[in-house]
Amino acid sequence: MEKNIRLQYSDLLPLIIWIGVFFVTWLFMHGADHYLAMTPEALGKYFRQRYFLITHITSGGGALISGALQFWPKLRNFSPLLHRGIGYIYLLAILSSSISALVLSFTSAYHVNWAYAFTLQVWASVWITSSFIAWITAVKRQFKLHKEWMIRSYIVTVAFLISGFLYKIPAIQELGSFEAVTVPLFWLGWSVPLYTYEIVRSVKWKQ
Repeated sequence: MEKNIRLQYSDLLPLIIWIGVFFVTWLFMHGADHYLAMTPEALGKYFRQRYFLITHITSGGGALISGALQFWPKLRNFSPLLHRGIGYIYLLAILSSSISALVLSFTSAYHVNWAYAFTLQVWASVWITSSFIAWITAVKRQFKLHKEWMIRSYIVTVAFLISGFLYKIPAIQELGSFEAVTVPLFWLGWSVPLYTYEIVRSVKWKQ
């Protein structure tokens, strides 16, 4: 059967989702443009780790955009080689972003408080491990498990957007100080969607 990647009506939803992810990622990264001044005034507590911060933000954006492409069935079926290539881009983006996040969580994050730092350390560790398992299951050709762990990995990736945009809501900011509000938001951003996915997956498995 000849493979093609011509768009059909069934491709509209994946395409719209990817465009949406791209646009939201752009908005999120655009909000960090002031860091590019690379001055102590612009970077504040991140100045000493400024290169790790920039790497974390830019690589995280790359992971969001490339990861969303991996869930487009037509692209996977069109070229397994292309799917694998984008997958490695996604993994490399996560590797550089998560390592940078760990560095930040063990350094500048303590300028906020230990709870803030610990939350980021756990979050980045979950991000690294879920992505590594997604990769190793693909290497072992356990493709069902690979898909499940890719979903988990991407949920943790998207959590950065969820928690970031939730904090921009004025009503949430009024709940307390930055350190009091962001810590529960960080946990909520990845743990609740991940737990919801496990419930949905379990229900489908029983059917």
